[in-house]
Amino acid sequence: MRIGVLGTGMVGRAIAARAAELGHDVTVGTRDVAATRGGDWSDWAAAHPTVTLATHAGAVTDAELVVNATSGDGSLPALGAAGEENLAGKVLLDIANPLDFSNGFPPTLSVLNDDSLGERIQREFPRTRVVKALNTLTADLMTHPRQLADGAHTVFVSGDDADAKKQVTELLTSFGHTDVIDLGDIGTARGTEMLLPLWLRLYGRLGNPIFNIKVVR
Repeated sequence: MRIGVLGTGMVGRAIAARAAELGHDVTVGTRDVAATRGGDWSDWAAAHPTVTLATHAGAVTDAELVVNATSGDGSLPALGAAGEENLAGKVLLDIANPLDFSNGFPPTLSVLNDDSLGERIQREFPRTRVVKALNTLTADLMTHPRQLADGAHTVFVSGDDADAKKQVTELLTSFGHTDVIDLGDIGTARGTEMLLPLWLRLYGRLGNPIFNIKVVR
């Protein structure tokens, strides 16, 4: 499958590397290709030679599935740069959280309770099939879940399009996730985004991000 990943940070690189490892055709999108190549990208790219770097628009034009791995405050601008027409009809796996670091650490949520970043993206790009997932765990567990409890911990999907959620669930399963719960429409992304304050406090307490929630039933 052709996958476009928006974002060159830790999450974007983790998703791109794992998807490429599984045989997908991966292009990573960035605001400024030259600036990204001028940073530490070259070392990472040398270890992942099949992954291509392009502009946001270039990454999604031919993609069958798009991953939003940008920061929460950068999501709408990055998707805007990718282009509404380029995103129309495509599945968008949205991993971003609306974290606000303006008052330092730990961050607060810039959107909560009666809205979510996932919903804002869906409203801004109504022809895109947005699925919120993987935003409740650290990047390394997103892509290699079996390092913890052999993958027997829970991830969630939220979205309005059943087929889009099926495609995302299949991708998560290929990563190694064994417990994927469909919460319902994109409005349920409010709940998973609001897990982040708890996640951050647990991280601070445990001193290690390799943990997750298991829904026992």
